[in-house]
Amino acid sequence: MSNPGNIVLIGMPGAGKSTLGIVLAKILNKSFVDADLLIQSQSDKTLQKIIDAMGPEGFIEVENAVLSGIEAENSVISTGGSAVYSDEAMRHLAGIGTVVYLRISYESLVSRLGDLQERGVVLKSGVGMSLRELYDERRPLYEQYAQITVDVDNLSITEAARKVAAATS
Repeated sequence: MSNPGNIVLIGMPGAGKSTLGIVLAKILNKSFVDADLLIQSQSDKTLQKIIDAMGPEGFIEVENAVLSGIEAENSVISTGGSAVYSDEAMRHLAGIGTVVYLRISYESLVSRLGDLQERGVVLKSGVGMSLRELYDERRPLYEQYAQITVDVDNLSITEAARKVAAATS
């Protein structure tokens, strides 16, 4: 597979990776792969149950194994927000597609996100970690791995998907 034609979406929880990914796949006539759902189906547990059972580091190992094993073609792949903690997985994903960072401001994130505990969000520094700390910890990682960055602030899902489609074509 020299160029499988995949688009890999990375970004914070709440940036719209899954929702936008589905719309983007329709616009570009690609398949859609939700990595979080792959992890859940392969583990037979919700993300939060995996985190509760194995801790953040254990979850990251599971996520790394699942992401590193993705063999997709002509697909939009939505990753979990914590995918960037796994260098091996990110190198694999960059090898099979174009990595697009859906950048969202901290302020927009606050208005979009409900309870982090309910979303199956990996808080590496423990449950006392604030959204601000999580944002500040992950942002440089998203920027490091991104081949294309698309600002999704103040855009509808469809507008953001069109912007990603234009940036990747």
